[in-house]
Amino acid sequence: MRELKIEKYLYVYSHTTQKVMNMPNMTLAISSELHNFVKKHNEINWSEIARRAMTTQAKRIQIMEKLVANSDFTERDVEELDEKIKAGLLKRFSK
Repeated sequence: MRELKIEKYLYVYSHTTQKVMNMPNMTLAISSELHNFVKKHNEINWSEIARRAMTTQAKRIQIMEKLVANSDFTERDVEELDEKIKAGLLKRFSK
């Protein structure tokens, strides 16, 4: 049973390594405080966390782009709507 776990681990490791090597690298600037925290917890795959967060955000942006692709709204229309929404929220929650 123990040998199976080791083989599985080695397979996953080599598969992941091969995938990562074919990806471009990116450098991020982070605060000293965050850097110290990340270094303290090196058991966590921080690259994977960053990759997933960026993927999630990219998917959200793609959905938004699809929604507005055929829109006739101008930037000024969006600004006016934004102002009306904010004014309505201020009125609603200022009571």
